Amino acid sequence: MKEPVEISKEIVELEWVLRRISAIIRQKGREILSDFPITPPQFVALQWLKEEGDMTIGDLSSKMYLANSTTTDLIDRMEKSGLVKRVRNSSDRRVVQIHLLDKGREIIDEVIRHRQIYLNDIISHFSPEKVKVIHESLNLLFQEMEKDE
Repeated sequence: MKEPVEISKEIVELEWVLRRISAIIRQKGREILSDFPITPPQFVALQWLKEEGDMTIGDLSSKMYLANSTTTDLIDRMEKSGLVKRVRNSSDRRVVQIHLLDKGREIIDEVIRHRQIYLNDIISHFSPEKVKVIHESLNLLFQEMEKDE
């Protein structure tokens, strides 16, 4: 059995702040998405495809923590909307990958741009030094968390 770990007040507060920031970002993201013809799960799928390139349903399902059948339904709707298309892998014709189409790329770029504008508005009164410290600190935290995946 593991020994109890002593958690400092700062860690308790940091976890709370990060959780609240995440909730606010999710809520603001949903508000932004209401102006676009995609759903929150479609936004997440488009983001992964933009960042990682073509991937299989299985790979996308893993990234999104969804069942393959759920991701298949999601991709079916996105394909009908002209956001993505299924393509056979040229080296292994049995493998079908999801490819981001221009329409999907344009929408995801525009949604992300609106999210960036929102963040810019929030921190517009921060000094450049403060923004740099926040960026470096969050990037360090992200890198450490990524090692743990």
